[in-house]
Amino acid sequence: MTWTLASAMRIALLDDHAVVRYGLAKRLAEEPDFEVVGAFATSKELMTALRASPADLLLIDYSLGSNDIDGLNLIRALRVRFPRSKILVTSAHHNAATVAMAMKAGARGFVGKSQELGELIQAIRTIGLGREYHNAALTRELAAMQVSEPVSGGKSEARPARRARTTPPSSDSLSDMPNLSPREREVLRCCLDGLSVTDIADKFARSVKTISGQKQSAFRKLGVRSDNELFKIEYQIKDL
Repeated sequence: MTWTLASAMRIALLDDHAVVRYGLAKRLAEEPDFEVVGAFATSKELMTALRASPADLLLIDYSLGSNDIDGLNLIRALRVRFPRSKILVTSAHHNAATVAMAMKAGARGFVGKSQELGELIQAIRTIGLGREYHNAALTRELAAMQVSEPVSGGKSEARPARRARTTPPSSDSLSDMPNLSPREREVLRCCLDGLSVTDIADKFARSVKTISGQKQSAFRKLGVRSDNELFKIEYQIKDL
């Protein structure tokens, strides 16, 4: 879904602060090529509305209320459930590491709340045209960031951080995502059923090492780093 100047870009806002939420909605509505289709205080309100009326771009706050899903888990859940909607993240506190993680999780851009509104509008238009956006200073920091990844022989070497897949299809379960191999799907389903790696190895008569490798491969493809994140995102998807 790529926005063009021929039609207004449909934008949904998510921020738990009412003043910010309504202020942004009012300002963005002044742009002739933007259409604000909703402004929401919670992730559940946003997702419920998106099921009935999709948006081209989701402008979301990185940190929501204490009882709400937010941050990386929210980005991942939105990417799984609404893969055609592009995500732009805003935050009062941001640094290169946070931005890198958000982009890897599936965001297309990141704008600090201390930035001018003009930069936010530029970011929205840039993402709407199919490109990514972050300001020049963060671009330089991100380019310099490297991560250590294991390589053959058990050693590590510094490699540029790689983006996760950013177009997962809509699904009612993480285990149904087609970028997973058949064996990764069955391992993930067992994990979601509460089975341990050892239990799964016994079930399929495979080694613990093989099952562990398939589980970690599935986690990498989904952008998930722990069992807790897996269950939290799965619950959020099914609670729609």
